Amino acid sequence: MIQTRTETLALTDGTQLRLTAAEPDTVLRGGLVVLHEARGVTERVRRLSGLLAEEGWLTVAPHLYHRDGTDEFHDHHPEEHVHDQVQRLSGDSILADTDASFLWLSDHGVPADRQGIIGFDVGGTAALVVAASRTVGAAVSVGGRGILDPLSSALPPLVEIAGELACPWLGLYGDDDEEIEPGEVEKLREVTDTAPTATDVVHYPGAGHRFDRDADAAAEAWQRARNWLDLHLR
Repeated sequence: MIQTRTETLALTDGTQLRLTAAEPDTVLRGGLVVLHEARGVTERVRRLSGLLAEEGWLTVAPHLYHRDGTDEFHDHHPEEHVHDQVQRLSGDSILADTDASFLWLSDHGVPADRQGIIGFDVGGTAALVVAASRTVGAAVSVGGRGILDPLSSALPPLVEIAGELACPWLGLYGDDDEEIEPGEVEKLREVTDTAPTATDVVHYPGAGHRFDRDADAAAEAWQRARNWLDLHLR
């Protein structure tokens, strides 16, 4: 599998954004900003970035917690630490970090119409925030809380912005009994159906919010995400 590397980029707010990138060794198809799960840029995020790079995508994963000096929460970190970090996310910080990531892709030769974004868990929430505020080639959210109740005090409920999606967006949701109440995904579907762009929402009952309970659903969702990016980033 293609290995990732991490570099640092200076932002205009005076902070140093860390970026984990994976570069394909085949013909470049386009570029993807990969938004990490709640525990940060974990080994799983690096592995998924490498898998996407193997298919020809130049991938870059911004470390969204960099302002607090955090890259990753390991398994021994209590969930309340993770929760506290997620609560510090804001729309402004997410957009600043992803804007810098898209600029990084442009500087590495990827044209704007072949740039997309994919996020997992908390990153899925952030991907929708970006897709409702920026014009990129395509977006995919694999899970993502905050549909009716905001993920943090500095983020809007997703149903309030989902109708403003400015690029083709795909939402893939498994079950998360503790975080996403029954009916929330369908409510999100109703709102995204009003957006002036192509959207799709797919719900996988029994798959688990990280698609860890149903291997077939996980494989189908992963293939659907890649198909969506391939379709819209040409």
